[in-house]
Amino acid sequence: MSSASDPLAALAGLPGVADSVDSVRKAVDRVYGHRVMRRRSGEITSEAALRGARGSAALSGADWALEEVRRRTDFGAEPEALTVGAALRLTAEAGQLLSIWRQSPLRVLARLHLVAVGSPAEGDVVGRPRLAGEPVAEPLVEAPLPGADEVAGRLDGLSRIIIAGGSAPALVTAAVVHGELLALRPFASYNGLVARAAERIVLINSGLDPKAICPAEVGHAEQGTEAYLAAFEGYLSGTPEGLAAWIGHCGRAIELGVRESTAVCEALQRGAA
Repeated sequence: MSSASDPLAALAGLPGVADSVDSVRKAVDRVYGHRVMRRRSGEITSEAALRGARGSAALSGADWALEEVRRRTDFGAEPEALTVGAALRLTAEAGQLLSIWRQSPLRVLARLHLVAVGSPAEGDVVGRPRLAGEPVAEPLVEAPLPGADEVAGRLDGLSRIIIAGGSAPALVTAAVVHGELLALRPFASYNGLVARAAERIVLINSGLDPKAICPAEVGHAEQGTEAYLAAFEGYLSGTPEGLAAWIGHCGRAIELGVRESTAVCEALQRGAA
């Protein structure tokens, strides 16, 4: 495809993006080459899912210790517990939706929101983009909220790009999907969690991280909310510099996720975990 028909490929040419793509690819290759991955990859995948869910929940205001997330089984009605439960369900569900993503990304997003909400109360707006006048609960992001018509149009455009495929690196596609969903906040709730789950799906489905062992959510949380929002402002600006900064931030998040899983591999190798 040309850059005109493949807009994400054009983003790969922004200053610094190629370096981010290369750095991420090398980091991912290193952890996949770890000797523990040859015989215990399932354990790494499970641990990465837990740590990724914990990181995503932290960015949405539920910054629980990893061991607290690990041991809890009740995610009842308290707001932080609901957020952690939603993040755990989304991480588990993401792997079940890979075959649908390239054919019907909007269906996947609707499913993710439904899973995040869990057991909807009567009157809850779940599993569909918001309509005009419907409120959005997303305290982390204070950017102006696009109208329902704009949301519908941009979601359709994003869906068309994903279905068409293209030559853009996985990092670029994942960063744009994440940034666009965070910008649109298409659902009544849990948009940040859904955006990061969609980023996870892109990274897995693209073949960059097929075993889901490189949790970008860990890296987003580790870089901190302030850095996350500052990079997101770059995405919202739409400038080449801003978009490159957001893609670079997402790349660094993946590398930090790789570092986390590498540490898990090392602990398993030593018999400490």
